[in-house]
Amino acid sequence: MSETEIRHATDSDVPSLLDIYNHYILHTPVTFEVVPRTLEQRRNWFSQFSRSGRHQCFVACEGGSVVGWVSSARFKERAAYDTTVEASIYLAPAATGRGLGRRLYCTLFEAIAGEDIHRVFAGVALPNDASVALHKSMGFRLMGVQPEVGRKFGRFWDVAQFFKNMD
Repeated sequence: MSETEIRHATDSDVPSLLDIYNHYILHTPVTFEVVPRTLEQRRNWFSQFSRSGRHQCFVACEGGSVVGWVSSARFKERAAYDTTVEASIYLAPAATGRGLGRRLYCTLFEAIAGEDIHRVFAGVALPNDASVALHKSMGFRLMGVQPEVGRKFGRFWDVAQFFKNMD
């Protein structure tokens, strides 16, 4: 196994971020997107991030390849929500179960710790024991479960909503 480097994501990483995300769109209920994203769409999404501030994105790389990413994105457009961010984390299928998600989250939370952020939210499509355990281990608390809010692959899915205090 190669050593894992975690660093800020760059424009050149976007195709890899897209590949990882599209895997989850096509093969899992983890995201409620149902149509694979295009490179142009993913580049537009990526434009919200910077190397400082509330909205950042980090990648995990092994052997020169991106194997996972984590981000803190705008929660909602309205100004009063500015101190709240939404966290997302995705790993390439071969990179799961090795503690990489924890390392990515630790990097992100360290980077945004000094920012004017009160809360971090995360949603987890259920069932997903590994993601629930990761979020709880990172200090997220279960806020509640939205029953059957998404339909994908011919069935309805619940979403657990988690939050973490940053101040």
